[in-house]
Amino acid sequence: MEDWSADSERLADLLVAAEDIKVFLDGLAVLGASVMSRVTDTRIECAVTLERRKRTSTIGGSSDTAMVLDRIEQTLGEGPCVEALTRDRAVLLEDALLSPQWSEYCQALSAAGMRSTLGVPMELEQGASAVLNFFAPIPGSFSSRAVASALTFAGVAGKALRLAVRITVLNENAADLDAAMTNRSVIDTACGVIISQNRCTPQEAFDILRKASNDRNQKLHDLARILVAGVPAHQQAQET
Repeated sequence: MEDWSADSERLADLLVAAEDIKVFLDGLAVLGASVMSRVTDTRIECAVTLERRKRTSTIGGSSDTAMVLDRIEQTLGEGPCVEALTRDRAVLLEDALLSPQWSEYCQALSAAGMRSTLGVPMELEQGASAVLNFFAPIPGSFSSRAVASALTFAGVAGKALRLAVRITVLNENAADLDAAMTNRSVIDTACGVIISQNRCTPQEAFDILRKASNDRNQKLHDLARILVAGVPAHQQAQET
């Protein structure tokens, strides 16, 4: 029976050390490649794709080749990885040269020196999904035992990834709040400038700024920054 304790510890170390979600995904892919290379006794490459609502997909990889092949599959919209994510089950491509499916993707695999791939979904919380994509240069590398090991690894890795996504969401929310507060501050300062220049009320100043924003098809806070940038600092202090 496979001992996953050391791999679980490495995942925990990755989670602590990773600066952001991309760094964590890269580390996860490297670990996945190492695990499956050990299981299959073949050099395996790995990519992992994370999809979140209202966010662009994030791809990590054990190598440039793995990430390129994963991006090609995502662009084509077909292949074992895409199907694994859609059907929520492991999908195996035994031999890219013999498969009647996904002809364009199989050509890309063969050109990169890869003959077999295995897509394995990971269970995440609502609003997020992820899939591991394993690549082997030798056809038939992923035996039933190897597939079972990949599923077990996906379960272990999925727990760490769920926590990584939670941390990322918290950091993004904090950054969004900070940006919103900064934008609010610069808009208030811009309104102060308009009040000083036009002798109007705060609401009238905001309406002037909003109308100028609409007329120029420019975001309100961007226009406010331009306005404030043209005012000396000492005058800004007087008008806020």
